[in-house]
Amino acid sequence: MSNLLKEMKYTSAYLIPLCCFIGFYFGGVYTWLTIVFSFIFTPILDAFLPTTEAVSESNNKEYSKLYDWFLYLNLIWVFGLVIYGAFQWESHSYTRIENIGLIISLGLVLGTSGINVAHELGHRVEKKEQLMAQALLLPTFYMHFFIEHNRGHHANVATPLDPATAQRGEYIYSFWFKTVIFSYVSAWKIQLKMLKGKFFSFKNNMLWYHIIYAVYIFSILFMFNTQVLMYCVIAGIVGFLLLETINYVEHYGLQRKLLPNGKYERVQLHHSWNANYTFGRIILFELTRHSDHHYKASKKYHTLEHQTSAPELPFGYPTAILCSLVPWLWFWVMDKRLT
Repeated sequence: MSNLLKEMKYTSAYLIPLCCFIGFYFGGVYTWLTIVFSFIFTPILDAFLPTTEAVSESNNKEYSKLYDWFLYLNLIWVFGLVIYGAFQWESHSYTRIENIGLIISLGLVLGTSGINVAHELGHRVEKKEQLMAQALLLPTFYMHFFIEHNRGHHANVATPLDPATAQRGEYIYSFWFKTVIFSYVSAWKIQLKMLKGKFFSFKNNMLWYHIIYAVYIFSILFMFNTQVLMYCVIAGIVGFLLLETINYVEHYGLQRKLLPNGKYERVQLHHSWNANYTFGRIILFELTRHSDHHYKASKKYHTLEHQTSAPELPFGYPTAILCSLVPWLWFWVMDKRLT
């Protein structure tokens, strides 16, 4: 029981969607609350709270259904905020600055409570959890991530074959185009290979995804208006660009060795950047312990551990994201850490 009470810390992840809800409800300066919380408040806490290594804390490896429910509840946050936000956009006259704040805020929710949680559930073996993962990817129009991430990214990470791995000296903005386009193409290739080339198949999930996208879009149009649809679509784009920026940060410049037999070495702990900063890792359900995740993808988030042999980012994810948006600064900070 004491371990479970300690793991209630993961409810901190709900502060991001809560801030977004407050923004839609109160308007005004609160429309930027999610952004301030994510990129100012969180880095400050990361800077002052002791890291896991410093306090000799390891994650609880005991299983409880509670850990799963921490993830499942994000379905309510994600779809609840999309619907609530749509109603608020239709019934309120927000200013342009307020709308920008709300769109980015909703995008941050779709990227964290949506894609990030979908990433965790997508690695599970239970069908219901895989369906939840795909549902959480819907508002960002990134359902192909479910296919490409598990069967493409994890197999090809830290090699030129992986569109989600940034090469040394690669600009974040060109990386966005590369990874968005070629990850989508990779998902199609994987799907068709699984179906042995049969395009028109009931089991072609890539086709189903596009049908579901159409239903989602027409549902918003039917219930609301074109402006609300535009805001929801842009928020979805913000969400998947957040994902791809995190991909950029997680594997920047790291490469696996090509062996004499033409295959790449097995994925090791040093092929992903770790960010063992306490608050940032908790609100992202341990995503920042990325080296341990890639080394053994079947481990559930609450069992991931800090690996001291993994390369460590000099700051947490929010700061890394902001830093990556200024390429010369990012290269100056990170290139000297590459061997």
